[in-house]
Amino acid sequence: MKPPTYNALLLVDGYNIIGQWNHLKQTRERFGLEMARQTLIDELISYSSHQGYQTQVVFDAQYQQSPASQEHPSPHLSIHYTAWLQTADTFIEKRCAHYRRHTYEYPGRVIVATSDRAQQLTVVGYGAEWMSAHLLAQEVDQSRAQVRQQAKQYGKKSQRRSPKGKPLGEKQRGWVHKLDPSVREKLSQWRYGVD
Repeated sequence: MKPPTYNALLLVDGYNIIGQWNHLKQTRERFGLEMARQTLIDELISYSSHQGYQTQVVFDAQYQQSPASQEHPSPHLSIHYTAWLQTADTFIEKRCAHYRRHTYEYPGRVIVATSDRAQQLTVVGYGAEWMSAHLLAQEVDQSRAQVRQQAKQYGKKSQRRSPKGKPLGEKQRGWVHKLDPSVREKLSQWRYGVD
């Protein structure tokens, strides 16, 4: 099987983005840091897939004495937790330096998403593109709107019909609609990680 090709490598300073996006700050304050991280990851999985990006979200070790680790929740996104005392900034800078020396290993572009001014200057010096947290939020929102519009258009084109050619009623469209409303609500809460 041929490995997927990507339009760009997107490196995201995870905690910087959480600190800059209002809805993620509110999520962190209300439900904790883990929920804010998961919300960011969920949004970036969809965005990365839609844009054709290989995304690496980097989180600092937060002064925890733990080794570096990685998770791969989707083919388009990986999560990197830095080692003890390594910052997301140094992790990203090393990736950018590696990119500069080995451009053949990476897609045409490397983009770094952070609002840290010092980080911006450093990564641009390595030849990477810089994207602010604000611009990333706009692009994620725009991508989400495009996906919804495409789904809406697809839904109109492939509207299910009964054997007689008439559209099926709402109650006939799937097992979810047959569930009790309280069960649907509980499933929705589990889906979004809210109890």
